[in-house]
Amino acid sequence: MPFKIRGYNSARKDIASGNNISGGICILTSNLYPSSPLSLHSSLQAVAVQVYTRTLVTVCNIYLPPHAVINQQELNNLVDQLPKPFILLGDFNGHSTLWSSGSTNSRGRQIEKFISDNCLCLLNNEVKTYFREPSRTFHSLDLAICSPDILPLLNFTVESDLYNSDHFPLIVSHADSGGTTHCPPRYLFQRADWTGFTQLAAITRSMVSTPDITEGVQNIIDCLINAANKTIHKSSPRLRKFRRPWWNEACRDSHKEQKRRWNIFRRYLTTEHLVAFKRARANARRIRRRSQSDSWIRFISSITSSTSGSQIWKKIKAANGIYKEFPLPVLHTGNTQYSSPADIVNI
Repeated sequence: MPFKIRGYNSARKDIASGNNISGGICILTSNLYPSSPLSLHSSLQAVAVQVYTRTLVTVCNIYLPPHAVINQQELNNLVDQLPKPFILLGDFNGHSTLWSSGSTNSRGRQIEKFISDNCLCLLNNEVKTYFREPSRTFHSLDLAICSPDILPLLNFTVESDLYNSDHFPLIVSHADSGGTTHCPPRYLFQRADWTGFTQLAAITRSMVSTPDITEGVQNIIDCLINAANKTIHKSSPRLRKFRRPWWNEACRDSHKEQKRRWNIFRRYLTTEHLVAFKRARANARRIRRRSQSDSWIRFISSITSSTSGSQIWKKIKAANGIYKEFPLPVLHTGNTQYSSPADIVNI
């Protein structure tokens, strides 16, 4: 089944399990970063991509079903296929005191051996990553593991919000805050002062009366760029956040109340607080769905007999998620690999 999220590429592995809906994994990579999927030869539920942030890093996502028998050699073979440096994340479904579980089970001992045999580093701290609602207990089933060469460069945190799941999101980030991706500013021609531009962009004879033609061309380029910078506004370099048209004040307030009730229940695991949290979650879900429905009705109502053909097709494409994308792939030319944006555009 096709799977598309705006602004992202996906690498996935689906599991055909009949009526038992479980398993299957996916990695989404932003189009802002050059990336390419890796071909893995493994029977494990695992996918991997190489992505360039500040350097080329391999990211592998893995899921080990709780009751499946996992061959130790399969795990070792998987790591052997991952180019270094790499980060291995996933739901390992194992308990070990190494990652702050209350006890260690057979799966936990197997993962401990896997980490030790391959000289890997565990990023997890004492923060739990999974909430089991029937027993109202917290566990650490999701792990972040990396190769030793990248360990000093990474930070690891666990989100405090479940986001309507039973697993908390794991956040692996660079240890320093530099290298933030920015969009190159664009000229906003609709906000240009064309009268001022015309005056400043006047090409004089002295600009081109040079012995070297290259110098004359550069003089013209400098004149045009200088005029544009002074008379045409530019877009912000900050990354654009895609606005959800259905999100409103009621959605925000109900989501805030849901988070407040969750934080109370997380501190005091009582039936009363659990019921209050579930009510807040159900109310937030109901408000979001109603808002989405109202937004869709307004969108459809905006198409009338007077709407132009181009506008109709634009709305149809928007409704179907059809849009132009310009992903940056990791390129291979002979034995040379190009992963940074600067190297890719200069090939």
